[in-house]
Amino acid sequence: MSTTHYDAIVIGAGQAGGPLSTALAQAGKNTAIIERIHVGGTCINEGCTPTKTMVASARVAYLTRRAADYGVHTGPISIDMTKVRQRKRDIVDSFRNGSQRRIEGTEGVDLLMGEVHFTGPKTLEVRLTSGETRQLTAETIFINAGARPSKPALRGLDAVPTLDSTSIMELDTVPEHLLVLGGGYVGLEFGQMFRRFGSQVTVIQRGPRLLAREDDDVADQVASILREDGLEILLETTPLYVEQAGDGKIQLTVKTSTEERTLTGSHLLIAAGRTPNTDWLNLPVTGIMTDKHGFIQVNDKLETNIPGIYALGDIKGGPAFTHISYDDFRIIRTNLLENGHATIAGRLVPYTVFIDPQLGRVGMSEAEARAKGYNIKVAKLPMNYVARALEVDEARGFMKAIVDANTSQILGCAVLGIEGGEIMAMLQIAIMGKLPYTVLQNAVFAHPTLAESLNNLFGFLE
Repeated sequence: MSTTHYDAIVIGAGQAGGPLSTALAQAGKNTAIIERIHVGGTCINEGCTPTKTMVASARVAYLTRRAADYGVHTGPISIDMTKVRQRKRDIVDSFRNGSQRRIEGTEGVDLLMGEVHFTGPKTLEVRLTSGETRQLTAETIFINAGARPSKPALRGLDAVPTLDSTSIMELDTVPEHLLVLGGGYVGLEFGQMFRRFGSQVTVIQRGPRLLAREDDDVADQVASILREDGLEILLETTPLYVEQAGDGKIQLTVKTSTEERTLTGSHLLIAAGRTPNTDWLNLPVTGIMTDKHGFIQVNDKLETNIPGIYALGDIKGGPAFTHISYDDFRIIRTNLLENGHATIAGRLVPYTVFIDPQLGRVGMSEAEARAKGYNIKVAKLPMNYVARALEVDEARGFMKAIVDANTSQILGCAVLGIEGGEIMAMLQIAIMGKLPYTVLQNAVFAHPTLAESLNNLFGFLE
C-alpha cells in the first residue's frame, strides 16, 4: 500500500473541520480532510438545521390550531409528515452541498470520503467508499470526528425498535404515542415538536427536574409550559425494562417516586446523551489520552498530549454546540496560521433550547454564581409584563439576569420567552463589553420590541 504525505490532515468535515481544511490550504498547506458519511457534521445533517426546520413546521401547526385566538378561522388541519420530511431534506441538502462545494473548490484540499483509523501516532488508514484503501501521514492532525446518540443500558432495549435524534426525523407518519427517554434539550425539542404534530407524548426523566444544568425556577417553568402544551412529564422516574407487546406496541416499565408502572407507546425515542466517535479511530496506537467516557482530553489551546495532534468540537467533550465547534476552528486558525495566542479559557458559551417559547442562556446561572461566592442580585421579569409578548399572545415564561452587586456587571442570564435566544444575545453582548446593567436599564430601545423589556428587567432587581 502506497503512503501519501500531507502537511495537515483533518478528520471529520464538521463545523470546525470543513473551514479548517480550507484555511490550511489557503495558507499553503497541502491538506487532506476525511469524512465518513457526509460533509457538514452533525449540525447540518442531523442536528441544528434539520431539527429547527421541523420545529418551524410544528410551530405552524401550533399557530394554526390557535388561529381563533387571533380572530382567524380555519378548518381542520392535518400533518403531512412526508412533506415535513421533504422540506427538511431539501434544506439539509442545500446546506450540505454548499459546504462540500466550498471544500472541493479550494485548491490544496483533498476531500476523501470513507472510514479512517490510526495505524500509528501520525499514520492513518482510509478505506474509501470506492473500496480503495490508502495510507496517509502528516505531522499535524486535527480530529473533528464528533459524537453520536448514546444507547443506555436498559434491559430489553436491543429487542425493541427505537428511534434516536437522527432516525426520528425520517418518520413518514405521526406517532400515536411517543415515549421520550431523556428530559434534556434533544428530548424536549422533539417531544414538543411531535406533540404539536398530534402525537401523545410522555417524557421520562431520571432526575428531579428537566434540563439539569438550569436553575430550578427555569426548569420548573419549562416543565409547566410543556405540560400546558399537553406533554406528560414524569420526573424522578427510572426506566426498568422495555418489551414489545403482541400488538407491536412498546411497553416501558418504570419506577416513579411512588410506584412501578408500565407505559405503552407506539414509538420510543432515546434521547440520553452522546457518545464520542473515538472508538472508531483506534486511538490507543497514538497514545492520545481520553477521559473515562472516551472524550479526547485537550488543553486550553485544543492540543492533545501528543504534539501536533489537536481535537476540536464535540469529540473533546464540553459544550456540544455548533458555535463552540466553529470557535474551536477560529482558535486553531489564530494560533497556527496567524501566530496568535487564543484559548478556550473563559469563553462565554451561549446556547438556545428551541422549545417554544425558546430558552436562551449565557454566562452563570444563579446557582453557579452563588456557589462561586459572588454577592449577587437577581432580576426577574415575567413575560406577561412585556408589551410585545402580550401583543402577539406569546407571554409564557420569564427573563432572568444575574448581576454582581459589587460591580453592577451582568454575570449571566436565562431568557425563557418568545425569541429568548435573540434577547439572550443582547445580554451576552453587554457581558462581553463589560457594560453595567444600568446602561441597558436606561437605554432607549424602539417600541414596541422585545428589546425594550431590558429597561424593565433590571427594575426587578432583588
